[in-house]
Amino acid sequence: MFFKNIIHRNTSTGINKWVSTKLTNEIKKDIEKYWREKVNLHKYDETDNKSKKCYVLSMFPYPSGALHMGHVRVYTISDTISRFYRMKGCNVLHPMGWDAFGLPAENAAIEKHIHPATWTQDNINNMKDQLNSLNYTFDWDREIATCDPEYYKWTQELFLKLYERDLVYRKEAFVNWDPVDETVLAEEQVDANKCSWRSGAKVEKRLLNQWFIRTTAFAKPLFEGLQNPTLKEWNDVIKIQQNWIGECNGTSFELQIIGNIPHYPRTINVWTNYPEFIEYAKFIAVSPNSLLNRSEYCQDVAEGIKVLDAKVLNPFNEDELPIFVTDKVQFEDFRDTYIGIPSASMDDFQFSETVGIQFTRHSIRNYEEQQLKILEILSKAKKWKIGGYPISSRLQDWLISRQRYWGTPIPIIHCLNCGAQAVPHDQLPVILPNVSFSSSNKKFSLCDAKDWLNTSCPKCGGEAVRESDTMDTFVDSSWYYLRYIDPKNTEEMFAVDKVKELFPVTLYIGGKEHAVLHLYFARFISHFLHSEGLLPTTEPFKQLLVQGMVFGKTFQVESTGQYLKSDEVEMKAEQCIKKSTKEPVIISWEKMSKSKYNGVEPLEMVNEYGIDTTRLFILADQAPTSDKYWSHKTMPGILNWQERLWKTNMMHICLIVEIIF
Repeated sequence: MFFKNIIHRNTSTGINKWVSTKLTNEIKKDIEKYWREKVNLHKYDETDNKSKKCYVLSMFPYPSGALHMGHVRVYTISDTISRFYRMKGCNVLHPMGWDAFGLPAENAAIEKHIHPATWTQDNINNMKDQLNSLNYTFDWDREIATCDPEYYKWTQELFLKLYERDLVYRKEAFVNWDPVDETVLAEEQVDANKCSWRSGAKVEKRLLNQWFIRTTAFAKPLFEGLQNPTLKEWNDVIKIQQNWIGECNGTSFELQIIGNIPHYPRTINVWTNYPEFIEYAKFIAVSPNSLLNRSEYCQDVAEGIKVLDAKVLNPFNEDELPIFVTDKVQFEDFRDTYIGIPSASMDDFQFSETVGIQFTRHSIRNYEEQQLKILEILSKAKKWKIGGYPISSRLQDWLISRQRYWGTPIPIIHCLNCGAQAVPHDQLPVILPNVSFSSSNKKFSLCDAKDWLNTSCPKCGGEAVRESDTMDTFVDSSWYYLRYIDPKNTEEMFAVDKVKELFPVTLYIGGKEHAVLHLYFARFISHFLHSEGLLPTTEPFKQLLVQGMVFGKTFQVESTGQYLKSDEVEMKAEQCIKKSTKEPVIISWEKMSKSKYNGVEPLEMVNEYGIDTTRLFILADQAPTSDKYWSHKTMPGILNWQERLWKTNMMHICLIVEIIF
């Protein structure tokens, strides 16, 4: 109809006029407007049992309020691939949602004196409009937001499933504290310089009671799962995951500390690659740089060795092991604690002699006896809930407690009589209290919501208080790919039969910055749910496409590092300088950012060139997995190609016109 209308409007001008007609931006936009709805008619059909099912998923965004070119690149890739599979006759699921909890929303709400729910929803509405302006084929009927109680009800359900399988526990430990955002951070969220991954602040160590998920229970299957032959094009992400998990060649144990040192943890985590000998352990060592080193409670034993006024209970023989502060033992990588076993190590034998520990050497006769002993020790440790899983020396359990308001409430109630009690399943969701952000710059935590905190114990009915911590947002995103499959289900997280039809995800697209944390946690949850009989496979993502970053050219004053806009610099004798001061300027390529003045507004591109040209531009020159260096020098080639395509089509139309008229 579009071309027919054009033909009728222009037949009087002659055929040659059509052949030479230039493809203008206005014509492109006119075409896109006409075809906008017509090319997006197909959605995933649950009743279609004949077509091959295909699940194309791009990592869902944080609703910051504005799209950037990184968003445009990943969603253009996923949209293109989704359309390709549909052209091949596949029944394609291509959903979209929002990773909507977290500190940025809360901090913005405090600054703007509005509720984070309001700020988040406004951003969602804005970004959804922006995505629609690019005409992506997302199935908006399946849209989810992790801050929606109808979503986080099932995040809480997932927590309780883990809790009921002894895979969630609470313990007092030294944790990373962000003094700016005023919350705990997991080890994974602290960089090599001991700074917060989000605020950039130097983290502090605090002794707090925190909630952990026992991801170490699945360390070995997670490590071995990376060799699953069904995984396609994971490439170097496999190595990244392997390095993070580490070879599972040892075991950790959570042992009780006995002593009266104030503000000291009640347990200590130790790792050994000789679990079969642990009942013959004779001492514990901690690094002088460890937070467990309390010099005011130490006594000198030998040069470079002090003994702490506390002991560790060995549950395998009831011995009380002395704790030495020293660097005279070989600590494993990523560990500042050590368990000494003279029967298994000559170094431990010599150390024991140095500090005057009496012991009898023990040996294991053969491999069969060794394996039986390991099985016995690990079985006891699991029964006592003190560890006993094969892990590397580097891996720790997942710390999920956060001391901020805008997150999923942890569904636990604390009773003085009964201790920690799970919120009954039929009382989920535990909904965040509605608090005011209208008049204060104060950082809000659930500890301030007194009316909400006070409740009754589900076991004895007595007075109790709710857990005031919320969950790390990585918990929300660890299972969202499953909710898309069955988003309207009000009875369970998802229907098992529906998931079996689509799982695992055919293609998962996202940035390399998520190759460690998000993928590790998502894989853990998938392995866990598979062990519960809820998923058909352990691995959640069959094929992985890690798209490259989008880089823009930056200009920095050499002496100060100040970022400049492109119109503030000029070239003089092959030297880039600042126009106003003539200072030398350094040119480099960095990830696009408004603060660095190297970003490009996606909608400005759409408004000027149209949707297809913008999408072609973001896909041009580099492979999807390669970094893209933004340069308008690419644009003439794209416009020329479109012009040639247009003229080719016009020639065919002219032939039709000749026949008709």
